[in-house]
Amino acid sequence: MANETIMRYQIADYLGVLPEGGEGEPDYELMGAGVNTLDENPAAQIDTKTYVNDRAASSTIKGYQPQFPFDTDLMKSEKAIMELYNIGRNELTGADAERDYIRVELFESVQSKENTFKARKFRVAVEVASCAGAGGEAIKVTGNLNNVGTFVDGEFNTETKTFTEAGAAVGGP
Repeated sequence: MANETIMRYQIADYLGVLPEGGEGEPDYELMGAGVNTLDENPAAQIDTKTYVNDRAASSTIKGYQPQFPFDTDLMKSEKAIMELYNIGRNELTGADAERDYIRVELFESVQSKENTFKARKFRVAVEVASCAGAGGEAIKVTGNLNNVGTFVDGEFNTETKTFTEAGAAVGGP
């Protein structure tokens, strides 16, 4: 369809939630119900210089520092939200506060693979900025998922909740 506008619901977000006890592989939980906003800020890092023979400055993009601000209602039934809350509640730091985060482009299906879409996998440091709520209101958990390193391009199956790195052989090492 020409000039199709991509709507927010066409991007699915999954957070790697550690099993109870913190050992083992994370389960990817949809960040849906209870999540009011979850944005992407690529935050391009710019290097600007004015050379001696120029009147105007020249800029170049030297890198990115992605950040994903979130605003959620604290819902006990939502595992991804509870993971965010527990990181802040328990004041986790360093690697203990890092999780895998997958951003799935539901508007870009992978040919000949059912329930599979283009996706990016990020390692993020979870920054819980606030757990707050006025009388009679739901508790809100807000903060940022701050990028760690370089994202991995690939695809994600929304039924099996499996991420496959781009170029990786299916069933391969």
